[in-house]
Amino acid sequence: MKESQKESQIVYGIRAVIEAIRSKAEIEKVFIQSSLQGTLLQELKQELKNKNIAVQYVPVEKLNRLTKNNHQGVVATISQIEYADFEEVVTKVIEKGEKPFLLMLDRITDVRNLGAICRSAECAGVNAVIIPQHGSAQINEDAIKTSSGALLRLPICRQANLKTTINLAKELGIKVFAATEKAGEIYTNSNMKESIMIVMGAEDSGVSPEIIKLCDFKIKIPIKANIESLNVSVAAGILMYEVVRQRS
Repeated sequence: MKESQKESQIVYGIRAVIEAIRSKAEIEKVFIQSSLQGTLLQELKQELKNKNIAVQYVPVEKLNRLTKNNHQGVVATISQIEYADFEEVVTKVIEKGEKPFLLMLDRITDVRNLGAICRSAECAGVNAVIIPQHGSAQINEDAIKTSSGALLRLPICRQANLKTTINLAKELGIKVFAATEKAGEIYTNSNMKESIMIVMGAEDSGVSPEIIKLCDFKIKIPIKANIESLNVSVAAGILMYEVVRQRS
């Protein structure tokens, strides 16, 4: 992926946001004034539903902080990166005769954790990082800075449904590992030499139970101290470099 950061952009006004969505702009989130009503708003809501775009209903003060222009009660933020197509990325790796090495992040909401994970992922040779369309940290200036620019170079796939993505990965011959403290197997005992995807979970609650059920393997990092878990970016780094170690 070419290293280039888009300017931080917003689009404001109901009609302008509708046109931005229809033009296939990479919309990060749409903020709508809580009290807003009208026929055009219903048209916007339908477009948002069709494209599964994240929406947040906010007081007008929030919109006024985003822009001093006449926003008409609607402001959209544009992604600072260009998202990659999951199947296309994986297919290209396989066509080169390589074994895909993927990382999925389930509900990682801290931008600095996201950035740190992607920095390690690039260093470890991860082919792509997969994030959910909803419930993920925003890829903003802080995330990009923390990643040391890795977010601008590493393919990032934003998926509407992580469960569907896991099933697709399996169809492509990829083994899926869930990192969870409830696992019975220590990560160093797992075979990570083949095509794999590691799933890391939320900072507080881990990988979603419905996601864990779909995974082929469950692995854990042993904790010796009287503490429940490692920071997610640290844990991700440990697991990714186990893949590097095994494949070297």
